[in-house]
Amino acid sequence: MDLNIGIIGFGARASLRKEVHRPGEGSRVTAVCDPSERARDDARRLLPEAFITDSLDELLASGVDAVMVLTPDHAHAAISIRALEAGVAVFCEKPLAIELSDADAMLETARRTGSRLYIGHNMRHMPVVTLMRRLIQQGRIGQVKAIWCRHFVGHGGDFYFKDWHADRTRTTSLLLQKGAHDIDVIHWLAGAYTQKVAAMGELSVYGDIDDRRDRSDERMPDWFSVDNWPPTALTGLHPTIDVEDISMVNMRLDGGILASYQQCHFTPDYWRNYTVIGTEGRIENFGDTSGGVVKLWNRRHRGYSEADEVFPIESAPDAGHDGADALLVAEFLRFVRDGGLTETSPVAAREAVAAGILATQSLRGDGSAIEVPELDPALIAYFENGQVETEPASLTAAG
Repeated sequence: MDLNIGIIGFGARASLRKEVHRPGEGSRVTAVCDPSERARDDARRLLPEAFITDSLDELLASGVDAVMVLTPDHAHAAISIRALEAGVAVFCEKPLAIELSDADAMLETARRTGSRLYIGHNMRHMPVVTLMRRLIQQGRIGQVKAIWCRHFVGHGGDFYFKDWHADRTRTTSLLLQKGAHDIDVIHWLAGAYTQKVAAMGELSVYGDIDDRRDRSDERMPDWFSVDNWPPTALTGLHPTIDVEDISMVNMRLDGGILASYQQCHFTPDYWRNYTVIGTEGRIENFGDTSGGVVKLWNRRHRGYSEADEVFPIESAPDAGHDGADALLVAEFLRFVRDGGLTETSPVAAREAVAAGILATQSLRGDGSAIEVPELDPALIAYFENGQVETEPASLTAAG
């Protein structure tokens, strides 16, 4: 029998419907909720058999088994908590939340209610990331000691400075909104979470552009074009722009691992470069999708040298984010139906949010290092056990 799935927020990430709406194959979208009339019209056209509403209460009462929260970031926490309280499984698009207290409240609610919580960190399914993680786990570079990530956000002006992303009340920062992916990947590759962050950043380019307009009735495909160049020539930016377009973060992770993350929204190219350095070598990706490669150096050289080994980034199925979206949705549906452990992790999502939020505080302050507060160990244990409560030690011993 198909799982009945509700979509909350029918915007850009509603493209995930292609992976979840497969009647007769295990799941179907039966309800959509969005306050926007345009979004509801889009949903009626693309999902003609679904129940369309602007009421969250109506959607939750419609008989859905799970919901996908695909709204702007500031709404993730409140909507997810209401769904969890209603006993409905939740897929929450990253980032988990834009306030650390909200992120912690989401995890606490999931544990208290027993409702299943899944976070849309699709990069844990991207071939470039899984390849680099596999090489690390095989011991090809020894123990990880440093990770550097440079994120060239070549579409930054179109993707993030013409709509709600540019307003910090809805994102906190692009360092959090966009960087939650990369911080999570850094943590995953390192096998460690951030203890302390220090950052600097600026609104260097887009804040100087005076051509602004309200695009609330438009969607990103309406205005996106690679011909929108150079960044200083962009027009029709969001009326409110108070997030940084360039950020640089230093992180100290558990075990003394050091990491850095740089994000720039006005580069001509668009890709991520990860460098992971271990005690016996290093790996680095060149290109981050099919057709790119990961290079490995694990012998000593005089000066510059070609890599000792080169690994192609494998081809992916025809799905979003180099096939990651299909794998992400499949894992979520399996989790809703059967439970168990997943590659994504609500705890890891919380740690990525914590690092991003506190890095934003640092860069908007004086750049000083800020410690990341620890999560309740009981919550960590709950989620590491597949969202199942562990029996008290005394009961286990007695049994």
